[in-house]
Amino acid sequence: MKTKKFLTIILTIFITTIFLTTTTTDAAKKVKFDKKKLKTVELVDAKARLDPMLLPKAKPETVTIFGEPEATQAQMVHHIEKRNPKPLLNCTVRQIVQLYYEEAGLEGIRPDVALCQALKETGFFGYGGDVDWKQNNYCGLGATGNHEPGLKFETPQLGVRAHIQHLLAYTSTKPPKLALVDPRYTLVRDLRKDIFGKTKYWTGLNGTWAVPGTYYGQDILKIWQAAQMPDASNSSLQAATRNIKLNAPTADMFVYRGMVYFAREDYYNALEDFKSALILKPDSPEALYDLAVTYEKINSPKDALKTYDKLVQTDDEFTIGYYNRGLIKMKNENYEDAITDFNRALELEPQLADAKNEICIAHFKLKEYELAYEDIQNAHEINDHNETVITNKKILDDCVKVKKRK
Repeated sequence: MKTKKFLTIILTIFITTIFLTTTTTDAAKKVKFDKKKLKTVELVDAKARLDPMLLPKAKPETVTIFGEPEATQAQMVHHIEKRNPKPLLNCTVRQIVQLYYEEAGLEGIRPDVALCQALKETGFFGYGGDVDWKQNNYCGLGATGNHEPGLKFETPQLGVRAHIQHLLAYTSTKPPKLALVDPRYTLVRDLRKDIFGKTKYWTGLNGTWAVPGTYYGQDILKIWQAAQMPDASNSSLQAATRNIKLNAPTADMFVYRGMVYFAREDYYNALEDFKSALILKPDSPEALYDLAVTYEKINSPKDALKTYDKLVQTDDEFTIGYYNRGLIKMKNENYEDAITDFNRALELEPQLADAKNEICIAHFKLKEYELAYEDIQNAHEINDHNETVITNKKILDDCVKVKKRK
């Protein structure tokens, strides 16, 4: 007993010494700011997300992984290029979209939704996490955290095929039709009998593909909904109007026509249609979001703010609702509340580097420069290809000098 007690004491002393040494080393680093520069610089705000979305055609928990596409390849290309004009890929956007439609279509998986899963995992091919874009790894295969980069595939086609095959491991007990390229397929098959072939719906990936991932499948489906936005053509407007006139109007009909008006930059008519949708379906998060972003387009931030308030009360996991509301609070100089919104957005979507960028700016406005500097480093770690983050990091790096005390 004495020997055991002695060893415990020694171990405690050893751990304490390491902790004190580490703390001392960290404390020895001091950030010294050039206060003259701080007074002259302006940090760059990230942009709001102002793309309206359709009402879901079905409840998220009923959308199957197997099925036919609803979004066209052209819609998917447009959606990707709109969100990220400079995607990090070893092929063109059109090629990656075509690969998903070919590979997923061959196995019977919805190609448009599978591609949306890749968009969620890679931040619309912006990356910035543990996985590098050169790996052609579009769904984080083998990336288990702690800077583990995961698997690498020789070509974009093999990377897409591996993604689809991994989905098959969750969805079907039948083997893939093509030669196996996903090394982790057999791990699911042999070691995870509880999930192998048992996941039929995208929301079934919550807590299995993504852990805890309580809203993982829903986020994928929101990207899918946004990708199906109608165009601004006269034919789209005529068809939408005819549909409302000839049938008993529903909320989704008004939202659809509102989105056509929105695409035509006819925001006041869009506003009226989104309001009509909410009369029919007052608890629709998507219609509330569409109304809020339209208020922003007509420069009515007070109405937008009230609508975002109602949105996050209706759906407390609507990431972009918190993010956009935080941006309005930033303009109102309500920095503390804005930080709360951005932190909530990051809880729901850890890859949202723009939210961390805004926290940096909020701390900067509050003259909490050490926190702002730490924030921009964290934002850069989340996504080191985000141009706004890169710009602000350079601005703040130019304002500080890090020295070690002797």
